Amino acid sequence: MDLQQRLQSIQAQLQEHSPARLLAVSKHVSADRIRAAHVLDLRHFGENYVQEALGKMVELADLEDICWHFIGRIQRNKTREIARHFDWVESVDREILVQRLDRERTGLPPLQVLIEVAASGEESKGGCAPSDVPMLAEAIVASTNLRLRGLMALVHPNPEQAPKNFAQLAELYKQLQKQFTNQRVDTLSMGTSGDYPEALAHGATEIRLGTVLFGTRPKEH
Repeated sequence: MDLQQRLQSIQAQLQEHSPARLLAVSKHVSADRIRAAHVLDLRHFGENYVQEALGKMVELADLEDICWHFIGRIQRNKTREIARHFDWVESVDREILVQRLDRERTGLPPLQVLIEVAASGEESKGGCAPSDVPMLAEAIVASTNLRLRGLMALVHPNPEQAPKNFAQLAELYKQLQKQFTNQRVDTLSMGTSGDYPEALAHGATEIRLGTVLFGTRPKEH
């Protein structure tokens, strides 16, 4: 299938879970292919690597309605570039990052933030402990230039454990909404190419799809 056919298939599934959003994971995807996806009405793109993303932003600067999400691990020395050039950051998992992003965002529209949760328990993946979510959320809400929007996570690849992770995240999300009724907490980002139907069934409002949308990318062979 080509990009249009893949997108149509995904959108048909999303319609059953409206208003869930598709975030196109565009790491290792060329600017030309992103432009082609934009022609098909995709607007939200997720990048993992700052320098790669900045190059694409330059090439696609004429697409004024494109929305860039940073979804990778945040290195302290990259917080300025992330804060100045992205619209969303989905991988905030510690308070020092809140402080740095808030400072570097000064003078720009508020940065939309998701807390990354270590739902799977795997050490190789980022995220804060579930018990740390309320404290980190408080820090984001207290900041000047950041806006708390919800949670993001990767679940365990084991199909027996993943449903438990999805359920835990859905409960954390509900608790966050109750804790901050005066905030626009409306985003639960979970589900990737291998498990997004189950994520949608558990209440995901955003799915992050790369391979199933763009196909296998060169650096993933």
